[in-house]
Amino acid sequence: MRHLLALFILASPAAAWDFSAQPICTLTDAAGTITVTYDAALPVYSLTITLPQGRWSDDPTFAMNFAGPRPIFIQTDQHQISPDGRSLTVTDRGFGNVLDGLDFNQRAYAISGDTTVGVSLDGIGPAMAAFRACPAANLA
Repeated sequence: MRHLLALFILASPAAAWDFSAQPICTLTDAAGTITVTYDAALPVYSLTITLPQGRWSDDPTFAMNFAGPRPIFIQTDQHQISPDGRSLTVTDRGFGNVLDGLDFNQRAYAISGDTTVGVSLDGIGPAMAAFRACPAANLA
């Protein structure tokens, strides 16, 4: 079932990306699978990947693989799974590799245990540019 879910998401048409500056800087894909936030008051970034159905496995590591012209592979054990098991969140003060991975590649793959979710990064450019400019605007 989880592998079927991953194939369904991988076969989905390219999603649009949205940016909002209020109440905090937020970048999301149209399907709501990936949400990146930056709260300048803390200052803290977060990345949340939400499954449309199913649950993330309780694996000790979470990884992201960014595929494209500037591939990046990152991994952490500092992730949290929501009580319903559908959302996985990583929070940190530095997110340069995550932002670069999203910005300069074609696909992102979120991996934990036997669950892999792929998301198209097509069209992320304008929303990412606004997101990267947002922290300075919110500090004013």
